[in-house]
Amino acid sequence: MISLDWTLGLQFINFIVLLVVLNKLLYRPLQKIMAERQETISGGHARAKDLEADIDDKMQRYQQQLSDAKGQANSERNELKKAAGKEEATILAEANGKANIRLQEIKSQVAKEAEAASKTLKNEAESLAGQIATKILGRDLA
Repeated sequence: MISLDWTLGLQFINFIVLLVVLNKLLYRPLQKIMAERQETISGGHARAKDLEADIDDKMQRYQQQLSDAKGQANSERNELKKAAGKEEATILAEANGKANIRLQEIKSQVAKEAEAASKTLKNEAESLAGQIATKILGRDLA
């Protein structure tokens, strides 16, 4: 059986002294180190969240700038296409005008040459007809 004598009190005092000594030498420094470590970890998490938010913000701005640049590039491309189309139409109209003028010149030249050839052939036909008639009739025609 357990006897209640002066050793029980001594054991109780020994336990209290050990508890106080361990608390000062081991538990408080350990708790302090764990609290500092927890603060460091929490601070690291907070910094990581801040960095992540900053990165997300920068990424959104980058995406916005990229989409703005694409939109601007598309509008400039469309404007250049319109300008090129207008210039092409102008050049084609000018070329068609020059081609029509040249075609009229060629037609008029061909008509003149055809008329000259027709007159030449008519004169030659008349002279040949006279020669044929002379040969067939055997005498000169007046």
